[in-house]
Amino acid sequence: MLTEADAWRSRDLSVVWHPCTQMREHPDTLPLVPIARGEGAWLVGHDGRRYLDAVSSWWTNLFGHAEPRIGAAIARQASQLEHVMLAGFTHEPAVELAEKLLAIAPQQPDRAPLAKVFYADNGSAGVEVALKMAFHYFHNRGETRRTRFIALENGYHGETIGALAVGDIPLYRRVYAPLLAEALFAPSPDAYLAGAGESAEDRARHSADALANLLDQHPGEVCAVVLEPRVQCAGGMRMHHPEYLKRVRQLCDASGVFLIADEIAVGFGRTGTMFASEQSGVMPDLLCLSKGLTGGFLPLAAVLTTQAIYDAFLDDSRERAFLHSHSYTGNPLACAAALATLRIFEEDDALARNRATAKKMAALAAPFGTHPHVADVRQAGMIVAFELTQDGDKRTPFPASARIGLRAYRAALARGVVLRPLGDVLYWMPPYCVDDEQLTLLAETTHAAIDEATA
Repeated sequence: MLTEADAWRSRDLSVVWHPCTQMREHPDTLPLVPIARGEGAWLVGHDGRRYLDAVSSWWTNLFGHAEPRIGAAIARQASQLEHVMLAGFTHEPAVELAEKLLAIAPQQPDRAPLAKVFYADNGSAGVEVALKMAFHYFHNRGETRRTRFIALENGYHGETIGALAVGDIPLYRRVYAPLLAEALFAPSPDAYLAGAGESAEDRARHSADALANLLDQHPGEVCAVVLEPRVQCAGGMRMHHPEYLKRVRQLCDASGVFLIADEIAVGFGRTGTMFASEQSGVMPDLLCLSKGLTGGFLPLAAVLTTQAIYDAFLDDSRERAFLHSHSYTGNPLACAAALATLRIFEEDDALARNRATAKKMAALAAPFGTHPHVADVRQAGMIVAFELTQDGDKRTPFPASARIGLRAYRAALARGVVLRPLGDVLYWMPPYCVDDEQLTLLAETTHAAIDEATA
């Protein structure tokens, strides 16, 4: 007899094309799980099974599914104003959210603060906004040779054409390479790639030296350096020392180029501070935010920038104006969700709670360092990653055909935990409401999944 879950799977596969998926693998190789509702850190399937959302639904969920304070804020706003175009109009949630984001944004003593907010619909769109702003700023100033961007090897900034051009993950960009603008790629400061006797900080400094050389080779050609501070998330949760961003800020200033910080995944407390850039004492020229901005409830992105960049677009000519637009720019419902999210940070002292949770995660993750198939255990705040290799060292990765990450994912899912891998990297990035019992389940399930996948 066909179960309710089976019926939903059948209906889905007849009409829905899923993201980041080889659809031929559904529903056998890659299970398709129909979800009926969410409760805190849990997802509940149509069959009644519960799944611990250890990856925060693609890193978006901060305070748990169906968080009542965010839901109530959206409901209140929906009864007043669901949407109005932000061209020629404004509304309270968009204004108040911009004020609050600028008030909590990273600051740097010797720099004028971030002063303006431009809204977009999602992370990729936010990156597109930042890239276009950086280029257009120099165009308006008559510096028309500045048409290039520097990004990091193994970086990821989204999958729209502009964002994809500054990404360096072959799986996503290889097919579309003929369509992409030609970016320059600097060596990643990834601490996992450190050589013998080289510390994470050494690796950061050496990578910054390579970036300096790249800037020197292209004088007057570069608009901006774009990077993910502290953690290259889609690149395998690879992490680097805060010294790198500090050096990059200095190099950008010396070369007269902008620094774009893509904090779409690492912002809003994920790495231990509200924004990862704070750990380097650095303020970017353009700050891209999304994902956790609304607590995981609605799509919204914000690009924060300086008064100087904004002023460069002020003129009687529409050609000098920034005409980028989205139909749902500054949507009131999404802004209301974001405002509720920021209130929860204050009401619950979420950053302090995160620091305590991160210590528990560290203690639970430490034993994995001796596992025969774990080459690296790394952590940045509420993100913990496990690099799986054949012999537990960096020299012997599993062959791609073994699909160890997928096998571990299936094993964990069967035990009620969502551990969607990045290749052969498993990671924990749970909602901030995760409790001790759930963390213990997460650790035990991860260990069992690794054992089963590598048996």
